[in-house]
Amino acid sequence: MNIDILKQNRSSWNTVADHFNGVDALPGYGPFTQSENELRLLDSIEGKNVLDIGCGSGHSLLYVNKQGAKDMWGVDLSDKQIERATEMLNGLDAQLYCAAMEEDIGLPEAYFDIVYSIYAIGWTVDLDQTFRLIYSYLKPGGSFVFSWDHPLYVHLKSEDGLVSLNGSYQDEGSVHYANFKGEDAPMTIPKRKFSTYLNALVKAGFSIEQVVEPDVPHDLKDAEPVVSDRYYSLYKAQKFPTSFIIKARK
Repeated sequence: MNIDILKQNRSSWNTVADHFNGVDALPGYGPFTQSENELRLLDSIEGKNVLDIGCGSGHSLLYVNKQGAKDMWGVDLSDKQIERATEMLNGLDAQLYCAAMEEDIGLPEAYFDIVYSIYAIGWTVDLDQTFRLIYSYLKPGGSFVFSWDHPLYVHLKSEDGLVSLNGSYQDEGSVHYANFKGEDAPMTIPKRKFSTYLNALVKAGFSIEQVVEPDVPHDLKDAEPVVSDRYYSLYKAQKFPTSFIIKARK
């Protein structure tokens, strides 16, 4: 586990937290991506024990609360995000912890029916350890659903509407941003291939139940494409999925 990267990223997440208030949260799975309302990947939430990995501003926990979750827990690296989540839940009963997802903080084993993570898993600096821990938290038969940037999407460069491959998909490692979201917030994000996520799940003991490379939402499916060179854009998402979603089971 790279403690230096975690320490740096925690400090920077505290700086940029407000940029992500309510962004990429259930029922959404990612930018310009079909939502839970269309995909129906989560098992029935009513009466279930639920854990949110990378709970951010708490919007996903609010969603599962409205779906009838019995016991809600959340973990996030950023103190500021935990504060935001506490405010968002506004007195609702939830166990929130400021910690790295790679860290064993003594969460109960074989307790949760559902563990989910919306656009957070890719930040882990130790994927194998993170999946091992999540596996241990789940009851036998419990499900784990997570979404993240499609590993090839980061290589799609758009210039005047022409989308091309930039860099090498084969090279894993990390990407460093000196000023994440335009702030004085240096961030380091691991770079992994799709197969790395799949193999790490299998190694941890999971059975992979569903792999989704989602289309754009139904209400945008027939929208007239407007050329855009932005990193996330409907124009690009209509050609290639921004995200991937995996459902696995213990």
